[in-house]
Amino acid sequence: MLMLALDTATPAVTVALHDAEGDRTLAAAHKVDARRHGELLLPCVDAVLSEAGRKLAEVTDVVVGVGPGPYTGLRVGLATAEAFAAALGQRVHGVCTLDGIAYASGLTEPFVVATDARRKEVYWARYSDARTRVTDPAVDKAADIEAADQQIGELPAVGAGAVLYESVFRGVRPDLPTDQSAPALARLAAERLARGEELLPPRPLYLRRPDARVPAGYKVVTPR
Repeated sequence: MLMLALDTATPAVTVALHDAEGDRTLAAAHKVDARRHGELLLPCVDAVLSEAGRKLAEVTDVVVGVGPGPYTGLRVGLATAEAFAAALGQRVHGVCTLDGIAYASGLTEPFVVATDARRKEVYWARYSDARTRVTDPAVDKAADIEAADQQIGELPAVGAGAVLYESVFRGVRPDLPTDQSAPALARLAAERLARGEELLPPRPLYLRRPDARVPAGYKVVTPR
């Protein structure tokens, strides 16, 4: 099983080629630029395939982070993954982006993952360990999370959102990953598939409406 994993739900554009049978990452690329997902993703895929000495036609599984994440960046990864899968005649396996970050942490105790959702909000979820999420992904203002759950500030916290709001996520672990890691995403997906689990469909997990809005007072013009 040769797995191509990618994620653009955080400011990171991250890609990995994973040998699931050998349980090893053959090559990986990681660029952080919140405004250039569309420009960086395909060159990263090309670089990973070139470094591994493999061709896209050899890929048997495509894995993509489904968010939560900002509208534009998230769609870049999902659309690219579906295009690759269609060309290869393979399925796309979706994995929650927060789960990938949690898995990369390697923590064995309860903790929280939080990524930056902008607007002074975070995408977040609680975990009992690196493999087990215990709440649905949510988007909230950091201060509102603490008001609703007093234990949040005492838990270890992972992710760029936790680093950004250290006054709320007081247990932040700056030594652990802040953005998504495609190698971790691939390993997590491979583990779940090996157990016979059904992964998520490749559909974006937005959690809120996009920033674009129909202008107020917009009038529909119909032909006479």
